[in-house]
Amino acid sequence: MATVIGPRHPSEADDPAGEGDGPVLPELEDGHWMHRATEFAHTSFGAVARRLPALVREAVGLAWSTSRRDTVASIGLNVAAGVMTTLGLLATTGVLRQLFAAGPTPDRIRAALPALAVAALAVTVRGALTVAAGWAQARLIPQINYQVELRLFETTTAVELAAFDDAGFAEEMDRARDRGMAEAASIVDHTVNLVTGVVGVLATAAAVTVIQPVLLPCLLLAAVPEAATAVRMARRQYLAMLARITRRRRMWMLARLMADRHTAAEVRSYQMRDFLLTEFRRMMTVETGAQLRLARAQSVTRGLGMSATGVAAFAVYAVLGGLLLSGVVALAAAATALLALQSARSSLGVAVFATNSLYEDALYYQDYRDFLDRARDRVTGGQGRPVTGFDTIELDRVTLRYPDTDIPAVDEVSLTVRRGQVIALVGENGSGKTTLAKLIAGLYRPSTGVIRWDGVDTAELDPAATAAQVAVMTQDWWKFPFTAGQNIRIGRHDRAPGGPGPGVEDAARAAAAHDMIVDLPFGYDTLLDREFKDGHDLSGGQWQRLVAARGLYRDARLLICDEPSAALDARAEHALFQHLRRRPDRAVVLITHRLANVRHADQIFVMDRGQLVQHGSHDELMAVDGLYRELFELQASGYLARDPDHGGAASRS
Repeated sequence: MATVIGPRHPSEADDPAGEGDGPVLPELEDGHWMHRATEFAHTSFGAVARRLPALVREAVGLAWSTSRRDTVASIGLNVAAGVMTTLGLLATTGVLRQLFAAGPTPDRIRAALPALAVAALAVTVRGALTVAAGWAQARLIPQINYQVELRLFETTTAVELAAFDDAGFAEEMDRARDRGMAEAASIVDHTVNLVTGVVGVLATAAAVTVIQPVLLPCLLLAAVPEAATAVRMARRQYLAMLARITRRRRMWMLARLMADRHTAAEVRSYQMRDFLLTEFRRMMTVETGAQLRLARAQSVTRGLGMSATGVAAFAVYAVLGGLLLSGVVALAAAATALLALQSARSSLGVAVFATNSLYEDALYYQDYRDFLDRARDRVTGGQGRPVTGFDTIELDRVTLRYPDTDIPAVDEVSLTVRRGQVIALVGENGSGKTTLAKLIAGLYRPSTGVIRWDGVDTAELDPAATAAQVAVMTQDWWKFPFTAGQNIRIGRHDRAPGGPGPGVEDAARAAAAHDMIVDLPFGYDTLLDREFKDGHDLSGGQWQRLVAARGLYRDARLLICDEPSAALDARAEHALFQHLRRRPDRAVVLITHRLANVRHADQIFVMDRGQLVQHGSHDELMAVDGLYRELFELQASGYLARDPDHGGAASRS
């Protein structure tokens, strides 16, 4: 991913004075949440303005699909408020006309009262309409957030597991989740603000046109310098932010290292304080200089803009003076034009800011829409043949390649799993055991080859019904922030109370987890996350017992056990494997590096570099030279003691 500001030499950006010695921290890559920044930074305001109609249509369409009532209210009430602005200015002209008329002061005041009442009513109604429009706009935001977040997570939980191995898909998902989703409500919010600003400008222009059409060019003449200044300052500030973003992120990283519980021990052990402070001072010096330069540049821009605005205002006043002296414009109309000018300036500022923000936010919202379009092709679903179990699962020359890899993780493997059997997958790290287990479990679809349940291709079976027959005890479990009981129940969360299958306590006992759970402060109701009040945490071995209990509670016909005892002590491991012995209603696929636990498996399949190189029972595999025998004897040698009286010869202890 290209950086926003391009590659820089650290000596130029981080240590311009050449003051710091020692290594300089490397350049940071831009986060995915900033990947649209370069595109926006190099887009002119004119190009932004040209895209406005399409952006407004998209935002209104999003709001309309969420809540028609609140969309109509937020836009319609703002338009009505603009009408009240026009009416108020016209009424103000009437008030001033009466006050500037000839005659006694009491008579002029009485004559102005009707117009004054209309002006007051217009201001009051305009305020009420603005409040009501703001309420409708505020109501839209949470509703849009709800819809877009729900739509995203409905999609991310439905896509196939293989999608998460696709780097491009994962990156798009992160962009959609971290910023694209958040900007959905923003584009609607900025669109309503844009409408509000434009309506405000049009309302004042309409009032001026009604009062005296010749004053309209004066209004535009006075507004142009201020609009140009606002655009220039907004763009300059944004570009400065982009130039500083990498440095700001590095400062944040250093600050976290110096004030974090997890880094505190090593910072002190390795006496890193001076190093970190030196790097932070270097960053802070450059950052302070950048902010000072920005303040100077903004002040110059503001000064030039105010000068241009002052010249324009002087020109307007000169034109108004000439029109007054020539009798073309009445004094009351000229005074109202000045009030309209102030109102137009404010509305114009709102419109300019909303335009900039709307364009940038729309870029990120497009990421959200693109992700949903791409994800629809990765969703597993649809109807298929019902399935309530199996007698055999057959893999016929099955191959799986991960995205962007040439070497298959599983290469033309054929094997059969029968109900009632325990089979073991054995091999060194990276041999493809876990991937093969996920293929058997249906978590991946093979790149080539066929997986059949009782002779039927799994592609023809109902995916949900097939998944309901499978339980997986993974070696990479997640610590769900639920109670101990809930962590087990999510194995089959939809099981009715008293339904078929083991209870929570039964599953915990089978996984040697019951005694551990009852010793927790609140037993099965103990919340397992220290971030919450009264939360508790478990050791790695205790978590693995809980995960095993979850898999057993699921009571599936196919149980995949991927290193289920890696973090268990000897007693808990023995209890678990005793429970995993042969059962007539269940097939067990076991992956473990502790080969003593696979001796009683019905079939042992040995994997090497994605291929099936051996298979048979333990005795059959030990009777021939091969990878299994080599690995088993290497492990067995660790349990042999060396006899010092026999020159180091091994003897059984």
